[in-house]
Amino acid sequence: MLTPAINIVIPLYNEEDVFETLISRLVNLMDSFEKSIEVILVDDGSSDKTAELMTNLAMKDQRFQSVILSRNFGHQIALSAGLQQITATEAVFIIDADLQDPPELLGEFYDYYKQGYDVVYAVRKNRKENFLKKFAYKSFYRLMDKISYIHIPLDTGDFSLISARVAHLMNEMPEQSRFLRGMRSWLGFKQIGIEYNREERQSGESKYTLRKLFQLAFNGVFNFSELPIKLITNLGLLTVFSSICYFLYVVAKKLIYGNVPEGFTGLLFVLVLFGGIQLLSLGLIGEYVLRIFFQVKQRPLFIIKENIKNKEAVEPRK
Repeated sequence: MLTPAINIVIPLYNEEDVFETLISRLVNLMDSFEKSIEVILVDDGSSDKTAELMTNLAMKDQRFQSVILSRNFGHQIALSAGLQQITATEAVFIIDADLQDPPELLGEFYDYYKQGYDVVYAVRKNRKENFLKKFAYKSFYRLMDKISYIHIPLDTGDFSLISARVAHLMNEMPEQSRFLRGMRSWLGFKQIGIEYNREERQSGESKYTLRKLFQLAFNGVFNFSELPIKLITNLGLLTVFSSICYFLYVVAKKLIYGNVPEGFTGLLFVLVLFGGIQLLSLGLIGEYVLRIFFQVKQRPLFIIKENIKNKEAVEPRK
């Protein structure tokens, strides 16, 4: 296959049920699109037949590349693994395998790319999920908008079209705790958002568990906000100020009334309050230390077990 104009990068994790529908829609898109396309499928350690289906497809159709990771590394790392394999001359289209993000929007995204936009991201006008999840997502993005030192657009995900130069720059960013939509915003360039209606999953259940969602949220907060560390400073200043005020109150009461306030309840409250502040401070500092700990190891982000491209196995790239 000649060097494609566009790469489509798709991470998959136990997507056997939706695989045939996904490929059918991608093939229809590639057959009708004006530019040459290569699809990079990344298996993130699936326990079903996803990897086998990917390999068989890549051996039959040279427009598909199959990248199989050695274990489950997580959605953001799997996307990063796909980005490392791109060869597109123009742009990279990033979507999920569950078809909540319709691949047919590529044409609309590409029109904006031709107008000079390096990043065309999708804005979720509405999403067909339960109330609790929608509330949590909405709250998180608005919190990030308030505390982040860069502007991360509201209600956006990884679903986007980015220019080849933006993709290569993202590949040069070495952080282990990856928050790709934040990294995409940090790079700058000319960006625009397109609203769309997010559909329900075609099949199966979401692979983002509550723990993984919290981990993603923490990566966003601690990687793109100074608020947590400044919160510790402010809590410390507040504690010192409160202590000085209480000391002045005790001295004044001693001089005026000749006695000092007593009581176990007040002492217990102060101890619990200051103990909670100390534990909170240690926890926030620990989040930064944990990220430094993983970063300084300089381990590769992922390990590729197998890579099938142009109907043959190729040497894996880390």
